[in-house]
Amino acid sequence: MLNGAYSLKFDTEMEKYFFTKMSGAGNDFILFDSKLNPELNFSNEKITQFCSRRTGIGADGILLIEDAAGYDFGMKYFNSDGTSGSLCANGARCSLQYAKLKGLLKSSKAKFVFNNIAYTGEIFTDGNVKFDLLPPSEIKINFKIKTAGQLVNACYANTGSPHIVIRIEDVLKNSLDLSSSYKKIEEFPVYDIGKEIRYHPDFAPEGTNVNFVQVENGKIKIRTYERGVEDETFSCGTGAVASAVLMLYNKLVNKPVEILAKSGDQLFVDFIFDGQKFTDVSLTGPAKVVFNGEITT
Repeated sequence: MLNGAYSLKFDTEMEKYFFTKMSGAGNDFILFDSKLNPELNFSNEKITQFCSRRTGIGADGILLIEDAAGYDFGMKYFNSDGTSGSLCANGARCSLQYAKLKGLLKSSKAKFVFNNIAYTGEIFTDGNVKFDLLPPSEIKINFKIKTAGQLVNACYANTGSPHIVIRIEDVLKNSLDLSSSYKKIEEFPVYDIGKEIRYHPDFAPEGTNVNFVQVENGKIKIRTYERGVEDETFSCGTGAVASAVLMLYNKLVNKPVEILAKSGDQLFVDFIFDGQKFTDVSLTGPAKVVFNGEITT
């Protein structure tokens, strides 16, 4: 009590949850296992609280692993702003790794369900995890979009989440202001231009993810502005897949395509392409446990 006027009141109804912090090539997640947290109910407020890097655990998103009849497990995903619905490929790879570590799989291969769609994957002994995606859809090659005060060449694909892919050279070549300062992708203003395109009216109302790429020695360097996170992330799995298939379509890379994420990790995208459509699409790369913990709210 201070000066006889104030008293402290502690909440005795605190809720405790157990989690596993995971990283998929730098794309980080808080994974909750429904068996360990049977009373966990997600709200936008709780999700943003958990994902806050200053007042919570900190993550790009949340994964929930649960039982699913006829499958090894079921997966749910929430962006750090509480939105859900789109596929998260790095999150899927982390979920596969977790399921293997917890003995949920009968072998190194797995079948799980997300958004009522069945997916498969495989866990390798070197720590890499492969996730098998559905073929990309809505592919649109080499169209113009207005950004950074100019019309820029862009490509688009839906790989479970919508993605714009732009070569940074196509932004720089008509902009004296940008070309003098941002010749390398490491220096490129991903946040500013990515945010502008993410909210472009052509992609309303849901918006789009935005990937900036630079092809060097047959490899793709990539940086991604992710909707739902509303910031650049250190890696984006569906963005890596979209960039790989679109750059191959433009004959700039060969498969399997090596992707160099902002985190420094390598991702590999493979598929079959017959000149018109893509099949047997997969994303392979590291997925690891960072730490286990508990949080009270």
